[in-house]
Amino acid sequence: MSDAIKHECGIAQVRLLKPLEYYKEKYGTAFYGVNKMYLLMEKQHNRGQDGAGFASIKLNVQPGERYISRIRSNQSQPIQDIFEQINQRINDEMKEHPEYADDVALQKRKIPYLGELFLGHVRYGTFGKNSIESVHPFLRQNNWMHRNLIVAGNFNMTNVNQLFNNLVELGQHPKEKADTVTIMEKIGHFLDSEVRKLYKKLKKEGYTKQQASPHIAEQLNVAKILKKSSKDWDGGYAMAGLMGHGDSFVLRDPSGIRPCYYYKDDEVVVVASERPVIQTVFNLNFEDIKELDPGHAIITKKNGNVSITKIIEPLERKACSFERNYFSRGSDAEIYKERKMLGRLLMPEVLKAINYDTINTVFSFIPNTAETSFYGMVEAAQDELSRQKNEAILAEKDTLTDERLQEILAHRLRTEKIAIKDVKLRTFITEDSSRDDLVAHVYDVTYGVIKKEDNLVIIDDSIVRGTTLKKSIIKMMDRLNPKQIVVVSSAPQIRYPDCYGIDMARLEDLVAFRAALELLKDDNNYKLVEEVYEKCKQQVNLKDKDVQNFVKEIYEPFTDEQISAKISELLSEPTVEASVKVIYQSVDNLHKACPKNLGDWYFTGDYPTPGGNRVVNRAYINFFEGNKDRAY
Repeated sequence: MSDAIKHECGIAQVRLLKPLEYYKEKYGTAFYGVNKMYLLMEKQHNRGQDGAGFASIKLNVQPGERYISRIRSNQSQPIQDIFEQINQRINDEMKEHPEYADDVALQKRKIPYLGELFLGHVRYGTFGKNSIESVHPFLRQNNWMHRNLIVAGNFNMTNVNQLFNNLVELGQHPKEKADTVTIMEKIGHFLDSEVRKLYKKLKKEGYTKQQASPHIAEQLNVAKILKKSSKDWDGGYAMAGLMGHGDSFVLRDPSGIRPCYYYKDDEVVVVASERPVIQTVFNLNFEDIKELDPGHAIITKKNGNVSITKIIEPLERKACSFERNYFSRGSDAEIYKERKMLGRLLMPEVLKAINYDTINTVFSFIPNTAETSFYGMVEAAQDELSRQKNEAILAEKDTLTDERLQEILAHRLRTEKIAIKDVKLRTFITEDSSRDDLVAHVYDVTYGVIKKEDNLVIIDDSIVRGTTLKKSIIKMMDRLNPKQIVVVSSAPQIRYPDCYGIDMARLEDLVAFRAALELLKDDNNYKLVEEVYEKCKQQVNLKDKDVQNFVKEIYEPFTDEQISAKISELLSEPTVEASVKVIYQSVDNLHKACPKNLGDWYFTGDYPTPGGNRVVNRAYINFFEGNKDRAY
């Protein structure tokens, strides 16, 4: 994506179902779980590069022995930093105590991070929050083993204020309003409550506190705790948790907005944000890995029993389509096919833009995640070129010579790597003109492959703000002197803010929104901007379920093509000599390519939860009032 946007996080959870001695015997190390966690997190570093955290729990330890370990980092390479520290600590212990080498029980007792239950997290810090205190997993400590809670998630809640107030009404005093803390305290509240109820019941049956402890662990109803905790949650989430005694869970939101996959055999239970990550790390087949259903939790009890339980009534599935188009690893078999189809479906509009002149057109992509869509687009272009060849041969069949036939068949599709991203240039000068000059050189181009009569078609994953296109890519492409630059987005126009984990919070940052405003000015209809503001203001005190998305009215007077044409103008500065045309994917084609991931609220404004409409209203009010605050 030419516009870098921060987005949702990645989770990894591993539960070993055999004694550690089993892994030492079979795989040569008792640190099998730690090693797998490193790979699971490293394979998901695409989901978060600003911070990472790791936690482990040892099962069945004696009182006085440490059983929870946690480490977090917000260094420049956080995953490597974490595991370098873990490995250093392990190696130091093993060198200092050679007697640990062949004694797994001793290793477990004495060496931190070695256990049966693990939770990892990688994250992007949103809106400036990248302090170590903001890095997951979060830990809620208690002297009662059952009440210790570790939480990490890939999520964003739209109704943090409501959830915070609910905690206050329960008598709590949360230390901050951050949604992670709020969610953890909500789960913690009902965990405490359930433990108390079980203890009272066991006390009546004659058990002492010490005797009651293992029975509480056995009888604790994790599904019941999650049902009570998640009752008022509004957002997209894959929420993972560990309890000190050894129960664990991962819960997915009822719309399936955030992704979650799992695998189980007799050795391990593993959950992660992406299927190919599990597939690669455990050397599995595609069909071995299951997707966790929306509204369901995978719960693993301390005794190793695993259940998939419905926690929240599932809603219409609205899995995030950005996952398929950009965020997830393209090595997933389904995602790879979908991204190619996104490129293929764009070809009819591209052909119109170049007047079907495949001979004088060069196709390329903006590195590097658009490459798969590029392959799909090129395959469709090759089909068109073959059609043109067949048509020419049939039209000239009565007069066709060998020389002319060879001339027709010699036509090849022209594909080149045009845009090359340079090393990350740091805009260390604050003066605007200097910054713009530096930004303009983020990309370099391949010279000598474009002729002045050529069309240059370049595909991007999506165009969010358009800043890099305007300041860098289009200017650099224009240096090659093409006749026309056609920028193709494999995603539709992004018109609305996201509020479920992708960092797109301000309407005025979106080039499609700015284009609609310009069109309203052109039509002398800018009064609509204030009318929509008044409608949004009137809804401020309504309940979320009663709020409507009136921001849609800004776009209603215009066709998709009109908005695309205005975007083309906005992204083409007067110094650019080539004509510039921007082509977007249609929402219908997006759904054809990604039939299982129909979440499209950033394109259509159709938010899957009530909180989404409140967020887009707040974003619009902030825009109109010149308020730079985030909408959630």
